[in-house]
Amino acid sequence: MMLSADIIYWSATLAQGMLLLAMVFAAYRLIKGPRAQDRVMAIDTIYNIGILQALVLAIKTGNALYLPFILILAILGFVSTVALAKFLMRGEVIE
Repeated sequence: MMLSADIIYWSATLAQGMLLLAMVFAAYRLIKGPRAQDRVMAIDTIYNIGILQALVLAIKTGNALYLPFILILAILGFVSTVALAKFLMRGEVIE
């Protein structure tokens, strides 16, 4: 008979493995991407997968100390993606 803690542990471990596989595919797109836009999207995807890895780790360990760190990473990721997109469209970030 499996306890609910065992189910959460093994589900989180499986999720981390799938996220790692997704990160490998995004890294391939980062290296192989024919255009700069593909590389920016790959960096954004890797960044988001990293945030999800940290979130799954917080769920797996039951430690809530990861959550403010995850929130800060999400905000920084959004701002950096907007800056990179603006740079690719106009060639400058600050007007």
